[in-house]
Amino acid sequence: MIPLSPLDLALAAALVLALAAVAWAGRLGVARGLLVAAARTAVQLLLVGLVLKVVFAQAGLGWVAALAALMLLLAGREVMARQGRRFRGPWGYALGTLSMFLSAFTVTVFALTVIIGSVPWYEPRYAIPLLGMLLGNTMNGVALGLDRVTAGAMAARAAIEARLALGARAAEAVAPLRREAVRAGLIPIVNAMSAAGIVSLPGMMTGQILAGTPPMEAVRYQVLIMFLIAAGTGFGTLAAVWLASRRLFDGRERLRLERLR
Repeated sequence: MIPLSPLDLALAAALVLALAAVAWAGRLGVARGLLVAAARTAVQLLLVGLVLKVVFAQAGLGWVAALAALMLLLAGREVMARQGRRFRGPWGYALGTLSMFLSAFTVTVFALTVIIGSVPWYEPRYAIPLLGMLLGNTMNGVALGLDRVTAGAMAARAAIEARLALGARAAEAVAPLRREAVRAGLIPIVNAMSAAGIVSLPGMMTGQILAGTPPMEAVRYQVLIMFLIAAGTGFGTLAAVWLASRRLFDGRERLRLERLR
């Protein structure tokens, strides 16, 4: 693999700076956010590189579990931060975090133990990158699904209460909203799978080819990853939407939008 020098990265950063300058000149209001995001990307990836160096050297289950837990907690925070309206109290954080734990962690362990078969099964070289890809994509699906549930409940309050008044159960009254929220959460991964190999070459496959992996071997790994991401995103979105829609009602199946902030 051709090594990259600091100068190479600086040239790539110059492109982002040029984009920020154009955005600032055009008063688009995104220049500052773009620069902050670029700085965060560089710092966060450099830090995670140092952490992974230590974890790979130790290769212990405790280190892997600690890093995985930290990744999950940070992903839960990102899901909460992306909500236009979120549940008050700990539920605002717990819904997304629990959904990602039930989906991304389960799919990752299944892939490591049954499909990949690494020895040991928690081998950091496989476990951490795989969990990272699953969490990142599941996070997007969960965030979109939750946002659609809460925003949709506020917008469709009258329709939901009308269904309840006509004798519908809570699950029936909110069923159209659930379907729309799940559909929204699955849009990114469905688009990614539909365009893979035709419109774009996915990141993992591209990275493996650049590192010298035979193309067909890279393709097999990419297909595996796409299917795992689809499963993790789908189950995570379903869990988040179901939990959120349940939280919208009390024990007597009355709509409780005051639980949102």
